[in-house]
Amino acid sequence: MKSLPLSQALPENLSSEQVRADFIALGLSEEKASYFAEQWKVNSPTLTRLAVGQTLMINQLIDMEWKFGVTAGSSELEKVGSIFLQVNLLHQRELTLPQFYSFLHEMERVKTSLESFS
Repeated sequence: MKSLPLSQALPENLSSEQVRADFIALGLSEEKASYFAEQWKVNSPTLTRLAVGQTLMINQLIDMEWKFGVTAGSSELEKVGSIFLQVNLLHQRELTLPQFYSFLHEMERVKTSLESFS
């Protein structure tokens, strides 16, 4: 089992036993690791509920547009007849510059994955 930073315990939905094992792997004593694991077991449902509520508030979808079509003409013969889907999502969220570039990178990966199907 690989060790994760504690900040990833909630998004990865780690069990209290996984949290305990991670703390032990990081050098914490068995007694302290067990204490933190018990606290995780007791408090993780509340933390999850709060995180979901915050995520839904931050990433509020305001509007969505989509276009679907078939390419009727192109200077490249193999592109004629290809299908396309364009989605425009408008949501309320502020991103730092590193978060924006991370989001952009993820969208480029999605684009590459979709292109591999054609």
